[in-house]
Amino acid sequence: MGYIRVRNLGKAYKRYRSKYGRLLEWLRLGVHHDLRWVLRDVSFDVEPGEAVGIVGVNGAGKSTLLKIIAGVVKPTTGSVEVGGRVSALLELGTGFHPDFTGRQNVYMSGQLKGLTKKELDAKIKEIEDFAEIGDYFDQPLRTYSSGMQVRLAFSVATCVRPDILIVDEILSVGDAYFQHKSFNRIRAFRDEGTTLLFVSHSPAAVKTLCDRALLLDAGVLVKDDSPDATLDYYNAVIVKQQEDLKIRQIESETGRKITRSGSGKAEIISVELLNGGKPVRAIRSGEPVTVRVGAKINAPIDELTVGILFRDRLGNDVFGTNTFHHGCSLSCPPVGQECWVDFQIPSLFLGTGSYSLTVALHKSHSHVSGNYDWWDRAVVFQVVPGEQPPSIGVCNLPVSVKWVSSLSPRIPWSVG
Repeated sequence: MGYIRVRNLGKAYKRYRSKYGRLLEWLRLGVHHDLRWVLRDVSFDVEPGEAVGIVGVNGAGKSTLLKIIAGVVKPTTGSVEVGGRVSALLELGTGFHPDFTGRQNVYMSGQLKGLTKKELDAKIKEIEDFAEIGDYFDQPLRTYSSGMQVRLAFSVATCVRPDILIVDEILSVGDAYFQHKSFNRIRAFRDEGTTLLFVSHSPAAVKTLCDRALLLDAGVLVKDDSPDATLDYYNAVIVKQQEDLKIRQIESETGRKITRSGSGKAEIISVELLNGGKPVRAIRSGEPVTVRVGAKINAPIDELTVGILFRDRLGNDVFGTNTFHHGCSLSCPPVGQECWVDFQIPSLFLGTGSYSLTVALHKSHSHVSGNYDWWDRAVVFQVVPGEQPPSIGVCNLPVSVKWVSSLSPRIPWSVG
């Protein structure tokens, strides 16, 4: 079983002050560089069989961290202890030679990963079948598309179940069919006990595959929590990059930790889920509901958009919309004004289960362009069975069913 121990890890690269700086240092004429830290004091453990996702904006240090754990890059400070056979998918085409055929690259890359020729002989047909690149398997790699290289690289790296599988974002290059196929193999490895370290910008993939998620921001580990909690916090970090925002963890009356972020130019003062004009926390599937959001304008703004987002108990987005998309955002509301907006839903056809409501005040179509206040899990509510027949899933679609005794007129088969 594979495990990972990371202690006080740091990585810095030299940035020379002039084009002659490196030469001057070689000649021992003083120090002519500054250190640019891409990782600082990162510590965490990954237990055997655990699946851990790593998220963060571009440049946060995610890929550097994976390279250090995989042994490709040496750390500046700290240490990494890895137990078990490691298979890493980091950069596209790593270890491949463009003039060699796919088959030749399989043997070369496989042996670099520690596999013997005998093991590769036994696996070569399976690798070829999984990659599904046809005759290109015996063509030079330079004739491959990027997606075909991903197929081949993934097939080699996962031909033998490793103790530890490290996967960077490269699977996003492949087509949708191969992405599904790859994730199924990763999921199977995880179920069989492989330890997984997974970098992705896809919240759904992190929530589906991982037990925990780590958030890196400017090379610092700022969050180590459940995927849902970490991704909520990640949303606030994304917005912080757009403008000077503060992230505040607030303890609600029930003890739930929620994340709010925003510039404060406009503030959410109330959120209610109404049924029949009364606040509710339990709704029958298919009943009408109204989401009422109250806001206060604290500073001059050009536009006020109010958005809502329903999420299921795992944190997956179910449905979201905002006033901008409905053509009714407010233009230049006066400072000090309090206003309310109703989102009326004639029939809330959600499946039975627990859901949360996230609310945001921002500018234009997206909170990233100018976030005033983002409130995660402002309301948590339960959907109970309605009058419809029982169903499973996060939606409860209205369906009518009837038996068809005969089809007339018959639709002739076309031949040729």
